[in-house]
Amino acid sequence: MVYPKIGIRPVIDGRWGGVREGLEEQTMNMARAAAKLIGENVFYQDGTPAQCVIGETTIGSGAEAARVAAQFAKENVCATLSVTPCWCYGSETMDLDPLTIKAVWGFNGTERPGAVYLAAVMAAHAQRGLPAFSIYGHDVQDKDDTSVPADVREKILRFARCAVAVGQMRNKAYVNLGGVSMGIAGAFCDANFMQKYLGIRAEWVDLTEILRRMTLEIYDHDEYEKALAWMKANCKEGFDKNAGKDLPEIIRKSKVVPADKDWEFIAKFTVIVNDILHGNEKLAEMGWHEESLGRNAVVGGFQGQRMWTDWLPNADFTESLLASSFDWNGKKQPFPFATENDTLNGISMLFATLLTNKAPCFHDVRTYWSPDAVARVTGKLLTGKAQHGIIHLINSGATAMDCTGAVKDADGSGTVKRWWDMTDEDIAACLGATDWCRADYEYFRGGGFSSHFKTLAEMPVTLLRVNLIDGLGPVLQIAEGYAVTLPDDMHRALDMRTDPTWPTTWFAPRLTGEGAFADVYSVMANWGANHGVTVHGHIGADLITLASMLRIPVSLHNVCESKVYRPHAWAAFGMGGDSDYRACQTYGPLYK
Repeated sequence: MVYPKIGIRPVIDGRWGGVREGLEEQTMNMARAAAKLIGENVFYQDGTPAQCVIGETTIGSGAEAARVAAQFAKENVCATLSVTPCWCYGSETMDLDPLTIKAVWGFNGTERPGAVYLAAVMAAHAQRGLPAFSIYGHDVQDKDDTSVPADVREKILRFARCAVAVGQMRNKAYVNLGGVSMGIAGAFCDANFMQKYLGIRAEWVDLTEILRRMTLEIYDHDEYEKALAWMKANCKEGFDKNAGKDLPEIIRKSKVVPADKDWEFIAKFTVIVNDILHGNEKLAEMGWHEESLGRNAVVGGFQGQRMWTDWLPNADFTESLLASSFDWNGKKQPFPFATENDTLNGISMLFATLLTNKAPCFHDVRTYWSPDAVARVTGKLLTGKAQHGIIHLINSGATAMDCTGAVKDADGSGTVKRWWDMTDEDIAACLGATDWCRADYEYFRGGGFSSHFKTLAEMPVTLLRVNLIDGLGPVLQIAEGYAVTLPDDMHRALDMRTDPTWPTTWFAPRLTGEGAFADVYSVMANWGANHGVTVHGHIGADLITLASMLRIPVSLHNVCESKVYRPHAWAAFGMGGDSDYRACQTYGPLYK
């Protein structure tokens, strides 16, 4: 893999004859400190520490800026962090590449006017139409202080996480397996949005391609046997809601794959979908060179309903396994894969996993349960974080198994780990907390299996969703809150009113008392689509920063204002709530 890197630009006062010479060591020490900080705390999707490239010279002139730019051009630099302790000549030293994400760290020390340069170069970036993030420590440091203050550290790392996320999307593909499911227009793939805002190529694969590969046996047979054996050993079957039903003939004759052959079909299907997304050198050895290449996918989705699921097993198992942090080969990188091919939820899954390296969970944003309604139906009161009401997050079984909350942290609390931190015990815990219920034949005539669990832990999560608005473009919604646990009898009473064979997460958003977060009902009422994504942790601040890099305004969030971090020029668009919209509209998509 060619990793997107962060270029560290050591910017310096260009005056030779004592000034510059006296600043060389301090400037390079800042660059090295920033690179070390990023390398120890930011990671690519495969778990490799993020890579930084330090400029081969300090930059005190336009000639040196060009020299470093040429160096970075060979290193796949997606973002630059300029660092300086002093005054510099802004127009000569600034990064002028329109495609790099930019930040400047100006040392807060009174002996040298780093703050003056920082302010001056922010003005220069604003005039040139090149948004840049400003990093300036709250407290004055001594000139020989080599530490990175906590507030500076937070901004550097937020910038780096989000910039690396942007870089990892660039020149990859969203792979649509099939088209639009059940007329869900809000799930439609907009190729222009993906290209202009994300740098992602949209590709389409007809569902007949999967059947072709099955029929012609274009798959790794050893891998298929391994996957099937693992499924039969580890995926226990749960409740069959079809048992005892007198189903109409149209449904009975639509199940063309016998029920006792579902797992064989699903195993083969899963292996083939993996190959389509990522490629497989084994296929080239078998003579299928084109098929071996894959689609360079970073995210994807499967239409399923209804043209596939009306006669063939559904893809819930495959979708769940792709998004989970493990499969039959052990722990693995989660892959964002959207059920019903909801491309905007797929992109939301991608944002979530890029920023956390944890499994993203796909949900229907199904039902708001008020405290009064819960009390009426169950005879019990909601308590704790759930006391103000809850939102039922549930889907057909495509949710990552990490969402069980069965994995424990060092304190014994349920959590979701970065995928490379998963142990065999963690994987066993997720599998043990999940059973696989046969799909409801009235809705999925072809059968298949859906994951079934309830989230077992109270833990911080962030709910997010990208929406496309005609005349406006993309917007991002964010709701930080908690997955909450309910007593078993209360859970059953509420869950049975939906589909008891599907996975459930009870979500309590963090309320602010204002706007869409005045109460839980308002969060539900203001949500922009039928789907959403949760990921472990409160990552709203990172999502806001990432959105600003991509020029996507945030339409709804409950992040503390002190944590909101956007390019410095955003402040010039006013103090109102619509300033983000106007800034994003003015600058336009990153790849316009």
